[in-house]
Amino acid sequence: MKLTKTQIPQRLAVFLDRPGFPWKKLILGFSIGQFVFESFLSLRQYQVLQKTKPPKTLEDEISQDVFDKSQAYGREKAKFGFVSGLISQIQNVLFIQYDILPKLWALTGVLVARFLPARFSGEISHSVVFFLTFTTISQILSLPLSYYGTFVLEEKFGFNKQTLKLWVTDLLKSEALTFVLGVPLLSAFLKIIQVTGTQFFYYLWLFGIGIQMLAITVYPVFILPLFNKLSPLEPGELKSGVESLASRLNFPLKSLYVIDGSKRSAHSNAYFFGLPWKKHIVIYDTLIEKSEPQEVVAVLGHELGHWSLSHTTKLFAIAQFHMFYIFSLFSVFINNRSLYSSFGFHKTHPIIIGFILFSDALAPADAVVKLLMNILSRKFEFEADAFATNLGFQKELARSLIKLQVQNLSTMDADWMYASYHYSHPILAERLAALGWKSSKPDSNGKVIELDDKVVDAEVVTATQREL
Repeated sequence: MKLTKTQIPQRLAVFLDRPGFPWKKLILGFSIGQFVFESFLSLRQYQVLQKTKPPKTLEDEISQDVFDKSQAYGREKAKFGFVSGLISQIQNVLFIQYDILPKLWALTGVLVARFLPARFSGEISHSVVFFLTFTTISQILSLPLSYYGTFVLEEKFGFNKQTLKLWVTDLLKSEALTFVLGVPLLSAFLKIIQVTGTQFFYYLWLFGIGIQMLAITVYPVFILPLFNKLSPLEPGELKSGVESLASRLNFPLKSLYVIDGSKRSAHSNAYFFGLPWKKHIVIYDTLIEKSEPQEVVAVLGHELGHWSLSHTTKLFAIAQFHMFYIFSLFSVFINNRSLYSSFGFHKTHPIIIGFILFSDALAPADAVVKLLMNILSRKFEFEADAFATNLGFQKELARSLIKLQVQNLSTMDADWMYASYHYSHPILAERLAALGWKSSKPDSNGKVIELDDKVVDAEVVTATQREL
C-alpha cells in the first residue's frame, strides 16, 4: 500500500518513539564525537600554523615579519578556540548529564506561578521565562571568554578598538534586543505550532520567510544604528567609481554608506544588503583608510559579482529549503515521548524543550550541511573573483586581497581538511593562483619589473611590499 505525504512522517514518528531508547547517550555521544573530530582538525591546522615560510604564491607578496605575525595570531586564536570549545563542551556535558534542563524548567515554572497572573501561566509564558533565563545564564557563562577574546587576544595583535564601557554597553543592548525581539518571535513560534496542529511546519516555514524579509528592512534602519554609525559616502573618486560600477551592472543601488567599523576593530570589510529592487552598499572605514579607491571598487566588483551571478538568490533559496527541512523533521520529533523521557521530562513535553533536544539530535546532519555549504561557498567565491577579473579589476582585486590579508593578519595557509570543514572562503594563495596573479619580484639585476602595466624601479616595489 502506497503511503501518503501525511502518513510518512506519522509512521516515522512512531518508529522513532521507542520506550527506553537511549537518546541521552546518543546525543551525548554525538556532542563528544563532534568535539573530538573538530579538535583533530584544529591540531592539523595548528601544525600548519607552525610553518616558518609563507606559501610559494605569497613569498614575494608577504614580508617575513607579516607572515610571522599572521602565524602567531593564528596560533593564539587556535589555542583560544580549543580552550573555549573545551569549556563549552564541558558545560554541555554537565547540562545533559545532570538534567539541568528539567530542573531549570521546573524552577521557571515556580517563578511563573508566583509572579504572573493565572491567565498568563500557560506553556507560552512559561517557555518565554525559560528562554530568557536560559539565555541569561548562557551569556553570563560566556562573559570571561568574551572578555579575554576582546581585551587580551585581539588587543595583543592591535585589533581591538573597544573600551570596556562600549563592550558592556553592547552586551546590555544585545540583551535588550533579545527581550524585545525574542519574546514576541518565540511566542509566535509556539502559538503557530499550537494552533495549526500536525501541519505546523508549513505555516512555521512561511512565518520564517516573512521574518527574514522583514529583517532585511528593519535591521539596517532600527538595529544597526544601535551599534554602529552609517554615514553617506562623501563625493569623490571612490563614490564615482562605485556608482559607475553599479550602473554598468544595472545594480539597483539606492545608497552608499561608510560604517565606523574602527569603533570596535581594525578588521576591514564591505557588503551590501536590501530588497531585490533597492540595495545599499556598506564600506568599512578601515577598508577606505588602508586601500586605494580602485582597490575598494575591485572588492565591490567581487561583491556585486555575487549578486550578478545570482549567488545571493541561490543561497537564499537553499536557506529556505533547509529551514523547511528542519521544521518538517521537527514535526516527527515534537511528540517523541522517549526523547523527552531520556532527558527527565516524563510528564510534560514542552515544545521549546522538544526543539532544543531535536536540534542536539540533528547536530551530525548539520555538520554535513555545513561542509557542503562551505564547498558551495568557496565555489561562489572563485566565480565572484573571476567576475571581477572580467570587469578589468584583476590587479586591483589581487592587491586588495593581499592588503586585506595583511591588515587582518588572516591565515596564509591551511590544512585541507580543516579548510574544507571550517572555511567558507578560499585561502589567499588559492585565490591569487586562480586570478593568475604574477609575482612582483624584481629580476636578477634588481632593476626593473612590471607592475600595473608600468616599468618601475625595484627599490620602489620593495618599499611597496613592506607597506603591504
